[in-house]
Amino acid sequence: MTDKVHDVVMVGAGPSALAAAVYTTREDIETILYEKGVIGGLAATTDLIDNYPGFADGIAGLTLADQLQKQAERFGAVIDFGDVSAIRDDGDVKTLVVDGKDVQARTILIATGSDYSKLGIPGEAEYYGRGVHYCATCDGAFYREKRLVVVGGGNSGVQEAIFLTRFSTHIDLLVRSTIKASEILQHDLQQYIESGKITVHLQTTPSEIVTVEGKVTEVTAVKAGMPTSFPTDGVFVFVGLKPNTQFLAGSGVELDELGLVKTNERLETTVPGVFASGDARSGATMQIASAVGEGATAALSIREYLEEKKRG
Repeated sequence: MTDKVHDVVMVGAGPSALAAAVYTTREDIETILYEKGVIGGLAATTDLIDNYPGFADGIAGLTLADQLQKQAERFGAVIDFGDVSAIRDDGDVKTLVVDGKDVQARTILIATGSDYSKLGIPGEAEYYGRGVHYCATCDGAFYREKRLVVVGGGNSGVQEAIFLTRFSTHIDLLVRSTIKASEILQHDLQQYIESGKITVHLQTTPSEIVTVEGKVTEVTAVKAGMPTSFPTDGVFVFVGLKPNTQFLAGSGVELDELGLVKTNERLETTVPGVFASGDARSGATMQIASAVGEGATAALSIREYLEEKKRG
């Protein structure tokens, strides 16, 4: 254990945490961020981000992440690689277990984001961001006048398939069992089925994403026990999100039924001095722009909390 107590430790180094770090460090709040994966989070692994304000021609995810990192570090943020496995509320001082060692902080920001649930089939990981996508709002516009495969029959799968009809000429919606979306969404979906924009394939399990010369060309699948394939220019997967909040078990931080962190309007969790922002937070919109905004909000709340503690 170290005797040093940090002003704020941020768990994660995606856009939300990096934005928060710009704000805290400019206020001379000593800040350290721990990231166990890629600095920039999911944004850094996105080929092109076309809906982040300020970039008329879009920006590569890795470039945006790099710029956010440099900006935070310019003001004094320390970014380190480390796996936070637990946090404890020890009153005015919080303890984080980082790579098996205790790290102490006056405040904590949970900005661990979420990971997209994966199909786990050949071609999926290899072509992520280059024909395989998990966000229709982010990447749908790349497929104007193209044919698409969408995987998923829940609310997000149906909703995103409908959204993608704005761009795509035709969508094959592959559903592992049956449509489980809400009645309202199913009613909306029927209109697109009748117009020929979407074809629904029930009892269909994708087996491989096939590429030719680096471009996605088809999805092979098993439909009702029989092998089949669907020609496509791209694949959108919507089989759920998995929030990176498992390390909060036993911490006192309350999660919702999906495992997302509950906060109040100041983005403070049920543990005083512990805040959350971005995609790990219950109610988040899962967009980079809003995650950055939440990071700024959380940083200002952290400053207020620390000032209140100083005043006693």
